[in-house]
Amino acid sequence: MTNMNVVLAVKNYVTKMIEDSGAGMKALIMDKETIGIVSMVFAQSEILQKEVYLFENIEQMSSEAVKQVKGIIFVRPTEFNIQLLGEELKKPRFGKYYLYFSNTISKSDVKVLAESDEQECVCDIHELFADYYPLDCHHFTLNIWNCAYHFTWNQQQLTRCCQGLAAVALSMKKRPIIRYGSSSDMCKRLAESLNHQISREASLFDYGQRQGATVSMFIIDRRDDPVTPLMNQWTYEAMTHELIGIKNGRVSLASSNANVSKELSEIVLSPLNDQFYQENLINNFGEIGVNIKKLMEQFQAKTKSHQKVESIDDMKNFVENYPQFKKMSGTVSKHVTLVSELSKIVADKNLLEISELEQDIICQNDHNDVLERLRTIMKHQKVTSYEALRLAALYTLKYGQQHKSTASSLVDRANFKDGRRIVKALERYNLAQFEERDMKKAFSITKRFFKDLQGVENVYTQHKPSALKNLLDKLVDGRARESEYPTVGMMRGGEEKGGDLQQVVVFVVGGSTYEEIAYVEGFNLSNKSGITVVLGGTCVHSSRTFIDEVLFACAPNS
Repeated sequence: MTNMNVVLAVKNYVTKMIEDSGAGMKALIMDKETIGIVSMVFAQSEILQKEVYLFENIEQMSSEAVKQVKGIIFVRPTEFNIQLLGEELKKPRFGKYYLYFSNTISKSDVKVLAESDEQECVCDIHELFADYYPLDCHHFTLNIWNCAYHFTWNQQQLTRCCQGLAAVALSMKKRPIIRYGSSSDMCKRLAESLNHQISREASLFDYGQRQGATVSMFIIDRRDDPVTPLMNQWTYEAMTHELIGIKNGRVSLASSNANVSKELSEIVLSPLNDQFYQENLINNFGEIGVNIKKLMEQFQAKTKSHQKVESIDDMKNFVENYPQFKKMSGTVSKHVTLVSELSKIVADKNLLEISELEQDIICQNDHNDVLERLRTIMKHQKVTSYEALRLAALYTLKYGQQHKSTASSLVDRANFKDGRRIVKALERYNLAQFEERDMKKAFSITKRFFKDLQGVENVYTQHKPSALKNLLDKLVDGRARESEYPTVGMMRGGEEKGGDLQQVVVFVVGGSTYEEIAYVEGFNLSNKSGITVVLGGTCVHSSRTFIDEVLFACAPNS
């Protein structure tokens, strides 16, 4: 199967632009976005090994001339960046310039740069389609927040989405067959705009008729599943994002614990450079507890062996193994600190009990039971007004149509600032509605599983991200009908068979979640249909950023 690994695609681009400039000292000049993109696939220490000794932001460049250094410029092809580059080329600091753009650059912009290059310092100019943030092998984001106002696109953000999705396809060297959720006007507009862009640049997407030359790109709407972002999360990556926050692979522990050591105030969580994280990011919290204990035991065993430095051979072995020992020490400190902080937050906020109730509200249908438990838990001294609001919101989304006054009283009881406005916005935002469905069939329920480790009593897995699961199930069974997911452009196939859809990109307008990322990883590992899915979204939500997105989408006219 041809490559569907977005991390590898971007990493290969970055390697290419550094290596193509040849031997010698190099400076890497980037903009705010490309700095974030490159940091997702390379640590600064790795790039230093490639003779890159200077890193600068194009907006804050030094004026000092260094003619012996080659300047590698990697930026988005924006009007502002072209202007800055033009000014730089008129008074060049570097001896040679290699220009790389993360997306297509217009002929008029190339002309501007050529006219600015009076001293003929530019050796090369290329388009490298690394115009998205690759968070993991099968997951990317565009870091676009609040993409809808009154459920319509901001034109600038629509253009950025088209550019990002085109870059995803081009970096995989595939021509996308674009389909979208029929209930969403925003998905339709994005699909049509993307198709128009591809038609304009048809030669770029001409990969012939070879096997694997196409990818099916499904654009779906967050509004089809507003429940998933509101749920508490129990896999390692998802918990960390929900309870503390992950931004471009970095976690600020200082934001949740003022007493954390300076070295651990901000930590990097990268599956590329952290084996423990790579192996555990979609494991549940109970499993993390077991695995962190094993990691500690391995580290303690190594520490004891290093204490026995009695001969020259012992010294030699210690020196040779010291870098790995130091790295392991950093890994242990980082993850023990993070897991301890997560455990503290879970205990302080009574999240295990809250999460159990969340799951039962959405996945089961015993209204009287969940209502009684809701009223009880809202009185609990550990339950914050925010957690109470989330419970009230989930109840309203599930039962609000039939029990309006009860839902309203629960929202009031949560006593959260703007609680009524938030829940009304969620009701308006919701396209799923839970309506005319047989509630007994609405959700598949799996058994809870229990982990008995120092207070980590259980992890809940009843809930599955409904819109994503529904689409993937239909792809496997060959039921992704044209009426539900219309195709735009020339390649219309009617009903697709599951066997014909081996490579799929699912893009969520309004943002994806780490629960959905974990679901896709599980799907890719376990499905027997041979389908590989890459998940993307305008952003990656925690419950708080999702509520902000909903409020922005439903904001009253100013």
